[in-house]
Amino acid sequence: MTSIVNAIPLPRARPAPPAQAAAARTPWLRRFVRSRWSVWASPLALLLLWSIATSYEWMPAHILMSPWQVLLTARDLAESGELGQHLGISLFRLLAGFGLGASVGLAFGVVLGLSPGLRSYVDPTFNVLRQLPTVALIPLFILLFGIGESFKVFIVAKASFFIVALAVHDAIRNLSLRYFEVAQVYCFSRWQRIRLIVLPAIVPAALTGMRIALSRSWMVLVGAELLAADSGLGQMMEMGRQMFRLDVVMVGVVLTGVIGFGLDRACHALEARLMRWKRGAKGESA
Repeated sequence: MTSIVNAIPLPRARPAPPAQAAAARTPWLRRFVRSRWSVWASPLALLLLWSIATSYEWMPAHILMSPWQVLLTARDLAESGELGQHLGISLFRLLAGFGLGASVGLAFGVVLGLSPGLRSYVDPTFNVLRQLPTVALIPLFILLFGIGESFKVFIVAKASFFIVALAVHDAIRNLSLRYFEVAQVYCFSRWQRIRLIVLPAIVPAALTGMRIALSRSWMVLVGAELLAADSGLGQMMEMGRQMFRLDVVMVGVVLTGVIGFGLDRACHALEARLMRWKRGAKGESA
């Protein structure tokens, strides 16, 4: 005969939610990597290694300055106005050169992508010039434009022109022929094809090309200022090297990296904002 205890149903343990169960099984290191705080791991690790290297004097103190000394030097340069002046001049050159090179590269890429006849004549020369390192052309640009502002603007324009033009050209070449067949059915004019089909279709590639070109232009500009300039962030580092003020050099190095990272993140955020319609279309199709 069945006992009363066996007849009473025992409460079943509730299974853990899938997210909590997966989190419990995931190692802590993997959870940290997936968290938003993981982006600060490598900068903090580099800063810690830098501090340890200066504390134990792995290199002479007059060569490798401590992070605190670099911070104090940056504060002094900012209070004197020297840092702001050099930084403002460099950013002005960057925006002027990048604006010129990116706009011309965008127009040239569209024309080259839509004109097979022109492409057959221009493509070999374009690819040869594209392979020339921008730094190697600095002496030639100095002979042509001197060491004034025109030299820096045009060297930045050259660095951004080929990247944007190539990105736009490849985006047009990879467009599906169905787009142009639809345009032919609706009797679109050439300008309507460009405005309604080509330009919207190449927006993602153009934004990516501009993002890469902006980062490359910043590096080229600082390198050009190191070689031939009387102002700018690169010239500040060069003067610090000549005066054996390596703390000033380190301030310029850190600022160059931080500004380059900030420019890249800003372009990435702008690209994500402008491409929200693409993510929405993917969500609806899924």
